[in-house]
Amino acid sequence: MAKGSRRTDGLSREVIVRAATDLLDSGGETALTLKALTTRLNTGYGAIYHHVADKDDLLAAATDDLIARVMTSVVTDTEPREGLRAVALGLFDAIDAHPWAGAQIAREPWRSALLDVYETIGRLLDTLGVPEQALVDAAGALVNYVLGVAGQNAANTRALADADRSAALGAIAARWSQLDPEKYPFVHKAAAQLREHDDREQFLAGVDIFLAGIATLR
Repeated sequence: MAKGSRRTDGLSREVIVRAATDLLDSGGETALTLKALTTRLNTGYGAIYHHVADKDDLLAAATDDLIARVMTSVVTDTEPREGLRAVALGLFDAIDAHPWAGAQIAREPWRSALLDVYETIGRLLDTLGVPEQALVDAAGALVNYVLGVAGQNAANTRALADADRSAALGAIAARWSQLDPEKYPFVHKAAAQLREHDDREQFLAGVDIFLAGIATLR
């Protein structure tokens, strides 16, 4: 398309959402402006407003689209426990790669993105044999764990974006090691593993602990 010319092809909501996702991935929420979007798509404001109401609507739509793609791609037609692990890891990896999505889910938990996650996890727990009286609480607890840890991990990743992760964690471990061991015996144990721990493996260990507890309800 020639420089300075407006696009003449149809502009769909899907195209707008994917362009918004690219902006969010490259610069976070502050990079997503309607001006930046019109520039990227080589179109006018009217074409954008025909499909989305405002920036908030666009951010929510991008989050819904991302989570929908995750839920479509993960394999859940397998043994329920493995299906739950796949959903959890899919969400963890997606939010790690797109930290803005984790913040948006927490901001608007009633959106379809969270409903799809809740429905899938609840259905898998039901298939796993969780008693009906415990099913809603179990689903809520697991969803909160998955999204909470994934969101916090993404926030930590952004905070350490310009720093060496091992060095930053090493500095924290060093401070923990200097605490009173009688007052903080567990923290001293954790400090020994903090520098080299793998966030993804630790997250999945938490999922497995949860599922082991769920097994006792059956």
